[in-house]
Amino acid sequence: MTAAAHQRRIVVGIGNPDRGDDGAGRMVARRLRGMLSPEVEVIEHDGEAASLLARIDGAAAAFLVDACASGAPSGTVRRFDAAAAPLPRSAFGLPSTHGFGLGEAVELGRALGQLPAECIDYAIEGAAFEIGAPLGDEVAAAVGRVARAVGDELTDRGADR
Repeated sequence: MTAAAHQRRIVVGIGNPDRGDDGAGRMVARRLRGMLSPEVEVIEHDGEAASLLARIDGAAAAFLVDACASGAPSGTVRRFDAAAAPLPRSAFGLPSTHGFGLGEAVELGRALGQLPAECIDYAIEGAAFEIGAPLGDEVAAAVGRVARAVGDELTDRGADR
């Protein structure tokens, strides 16, 4: 692995913007694109497990942002260190609008040895996931909070904005 690959950092905003609050992860990615150093790769992704794992494979750090439906109030933000422990099924174990859920994708990556040494997952609680639904106000506010939090974490790790 080259030194550049060893230092590679990626932010993945996951979701479907046509399904209301499910677009939250992608909205975070869009906000971060102009804020972060060009050395940080920022992408939007539909959440399909195999291609998600291919995108984060070889990264030193991955920040994954997705909507969840655990029953918490809409706009609730939770941060998980997926490199340290499995993602809680209460947040990521339910069927996803992208099919195979983020929790299963992360665990598959762990089993295959493809999970970055640093893998941070942000979950934004959503309420409306129907086709054509708008992004809820609480979720929109959470998008801003998560974008700032991810930006701060990357800055703290030497990826200047």
